[in-house]
Amino acid sequence: MALEQSEGVLSAVSSTKDVELAAQELARQLIHPYLGFVLFFCSAEYDLEGLSQALEQHFGGVSLVGCTSAGEITPQGYGRGCVVALGFDLRCFSIASALVDEMERFNLLDAQQLVDSLVKECRSSELAAIKGHSFALTLLDGLSSREELVLGALSAAFGSIPHFGGSAGDDNHLMRTYVYHDGRFHSGAAVVVLFNTWLDFEVFSTHHIQPRAEKLVVTRADSSSRRVYELNAAPAAQEYADLIGVPLKSLDLRVFAGYPLAVRISDHYYVRSIQQVHDDLSMTFYCAVENGIVLTAMRPGPLLPNLQRLFEGLEQRLGPLLLTIGCDCFLRRLEVEADALVEPVETLLRKHRVIGFNTYGEQFNGMHINQTFTGVAIGRPTGRAER
Repeated sequence: MALEQSEGVLSAVSSTKDVELAAQELARQLIHPYLGFVLFFCSAEYDLEGLSQALEQHFGGVSLVGCTSAGEITPQGYGRGCVVALGFDLRCFSIASALVDEMERFNLLDAQQLVDSLVKECRSSELAAIKGHSFALTLLDGLSSREELVLGALSAAFGSIPHFGGSAGDDNHLMRTYVYHDGRFHSGAAVVVLFNTWLDFEVFSTHHIQPRAEKLVVTRADSSSRRVYELNAAPAAQEYADLIGVPLKSLDLRVFAGYPLAVRISDHYYVRSIQQVHDDLSMTFYCAVENGIVLTAMRPGPLLPNLQRLFEGLEQRLGPLLLTIGCDCFLRRLEVEADALVEPVETLLRKHRVIGFNTYGEQFNGMHINQTFTGVAIGRPTGRAER
């Protein structure tokens, strides 16, 4: 029997705050005889313990992985305060997952053992060769300040396997973020998921941020907490505010989105987004910062044309897309909303079947980055018969 194109991945969404009803709605939209794995993203406003129990009850026997978000990307476009899920057909995907429950102690040996276990599990399905037919997704506690440690070890262990991911959010409250694995939500943890498939795919990352001429040198920082006390030997927040010409009292998330800072590595700029300003005029960042690094002042370029070029290239290489799993920085969403771009961006997301979430940071092949749209695009089945 030929495999129907729509059977490769199904999507579902529920906006009800009743966790039992939400789990029922997702199950009703996703469950079928070939359902092998469920990936979901949800608002942190839910009763997370109740939601975990309801999901396990209604998806009994099916592996579930997910995380809390700073906004959701649903089949209809941007969501807020909801839960969105993807159900993967086991005839198209062999999927294995593992939990990293102590991020601060994770090392290269741990990473190698974890990746070896995931590869072994995926290989047992005999769906496709691992090399060239696998990609990985990482979901990390977005307030752990340990992303670089985990990603560095995983990158070495994955070798040629491309990987991407997002840092969990909590609806912009900056209080506590969670990942979901093995029936419950975990804080201070990460989830690693390996996808093996015979479908064509491409892992990608893009941003629209462009460099300015101004530079700031980090002259006093606590790298373990990503907190910068001084820039150019002056109080960090004051120096930043003076640079961008904004009153100190006006610094907020929307200003941070419009005036990012970045580290230059070779010819590439990697944004270091500001998380918050403290009373002592220090600033906490979402990505690694340390004494002596040079931060380049950046400015947003045209966001919509950048996304359009991305998807044009993906479709040229993959054909029509079955699914795009998107990890979109929550600061990009703030910019989209501030610039009245919600409608055209949502149209583009719907067209290319983007499902995902707004993050507190993105991951791309071992790099922890900010203010990007990062993910994987998967092409539609092309007439291959069901196994």
